[in-house]
Amino acid sequence: MSLFDKLIAASLPIVPKPIVRKVADPYIAGERIEDFLRVSKDMNAHGFMVAGAILGEFVSTREEAAEAVREYQGFLRTLSEHQVDAYIHIKPTHLGLLIDHDMCVQNVRAVLGFAKPLGLFVRLDMEDSPCIDGTLRVYDEVRGEFDNVGVVIQSRMRRSLDDVRELAKVKANVRVCKGIYIEPPQISYTDPEIIRSSFMALVEELLAAGSYVGIATHDERLVFESERLIDRLNVPRSGYEFQMLLGVLPELRDRVHERGHRLRIAVPYGAHWYAYSVRRLRKNPAVAGYVLKALFHR
Repeated sequence: MSLFDKLIAASLPIVPKPIVRKVADPYIAGERIEDFLRVSKDMNAHGFMVAGAILGEFVSTREEAAEAVREYQGFLRTLSEHQVDAYIHIKPTHLGLLIDHDMCVQNVRAVLGFAKPLGLFVRLDMEDSPCIDGTLRVYDEVRGEFDNVGVVIQSRMRRSLDDVRELAKVKANVRVCKGIYIEPPQISYTDPEIIRSSFMALVEELLAAGSYVGIATHDERLVFESERLIDRLNVPRSGYEFQMLLGVLPELRDRVHERGHRLRIAVPYGAHWYAYSVRRLRKNPAVAGYVLKALFHR
């Protein structure tokens, strides 16, 4: 990680909001539900499924967590009414994970209970390392009651293979990604090649166990290795999907889709786009530096 990247990450809070918005525009649908619907219906029309999210995390009061539950329930109702081919993913800290575990479980149950009769799926996002145990515990507590819930595992974490082996026992629906959070080397891999190898080990463990896997990557090498693995294990098209972010490498996205794979695009929206964008870039200083260089290049 270069000194330039670190300096850029530290200075992000003073970058003018319009500049951050310009950088964020391709990756966020907008601030309103109408923006989400416009972008998602276009994605559906081109054959892509959608993973919808309301921007928000790390709430500090019970009232904020309760409001998030109401927002997600309204979001689910809108998906159903407009027949969008989508599921939603939620950050446990948006529902109060860091305030009170039991309250968070009840809030997750409230979202899942609302989604289930609508035939909609909900995925629990994985956040930084202090949240991993709590998130997996929430998932374990609700999965027996609800079959419309999944979780995320990050390949950069040293613990992930052990976590995946437990999830594979119950054929959990798991999204595998590299992970955006920069974590201490004591608990995470830092070598890109090891992170890639870990990614493929996790995907193989899950697919071999019969789990449904969301293969979330913009790394063409991992796409290639995943396709080889799918062929070797003879996994049907219904047993997995690729996942990518809105606005990121659309050429790769289109190539994957053209080869007949199911593909889901993450489409976030919400009023908290600024805090989300700054926090994400500060969590990964190398990305922050890249984004600013790209902005100057434009």
